[in-house]
Amino acid sequence: MSNVTVHKHISVLIADDETVARDRLRRFVEAEPDLHLAGECRSGKEARERLSAGDIDVLFLDVRMPEMDGFELIQDLPPEQLPLFVFVTAHDEYAVRAFEQRAVDYLLKPFDGERFRQCLERVRSMMDARDGSQRHEDMKSLADELRNLKARPSRFAVKTANKLFFVRLEDIDLIQAADNYVCLHINSEQHFVRETMNSIESRLDPDKFVRVHRSKIVNIDRIKELHPWFHGDYQVVLNSGAQITLSRTYRERLFERLKL
Repeated sequence: MSNVTVHKHISVLIADDETVARDRLRRFVEAEPDLHLAGECRSGKEARERLSAGDIDVLFLDVRMPEMDGFELIQDLPPEQLPLFVFVTAHDEYAVRAFEQRAVDYLLKPFDGERFRQCLERVRSMMDARDGSQRHEDMKSLADELRNLKARPSRFAVKTANKLFFVRLEDIDLIQAADNYVCLHINSEQHFVRETMNSIESRLDPDKFVRVHRSKIVNIDRIKELHPWFHGDYQVVLNSGAQITLSRTYRERLFERLKL
């Protein structure tokens, strides 16, 4: 337990879809006399609902969660509901780089109690140095900065039980929603990555990948043919032979990319 002069209780919310990660954070939080654990959430949507009450001082937030990831949650919150936040992530490809430039802090899994206490000192310092309105402005500014810092990858990492390997974006034919994952279609192969459709779409080059359906994104270079279908829909035929329905909702977006 750290040697802290207690001024007030700091209200903490944990948002992580992994039970082990939530348990670990809960133990660290409960060991600090000035922290009050206000709740735990298993998804970005749950955290969004809990934060609407506006009584949370600090949010420990996993980057990758089902339904709404950490970046989407922060960007979606109005300034008055945006607490200080610390990203808790096992993936450092964008979070670490972002927070090295301007941040409350980040915790890279697996972290120990000493690293948590170092993070907490930064949180306490910011709480002492800023009034509520200034903290909201700081966090909103940081959220906007993170939106710009999310670099577009040239490849995706795919984990299996036995190995970690990479697939190049240019080789992907189709990206399809699959519960809490997305499925990357490469010719006859399918690889699953723990992402949301909105998160993965935000990191793709819109000149190369376009959403054709709520649950499908295609590589424009892989499109072979378009055929009129029913009620304004189209059938998209890929080079692989796969056929996908182009929803009328997304038709104009694809036509614009194809200069039709």
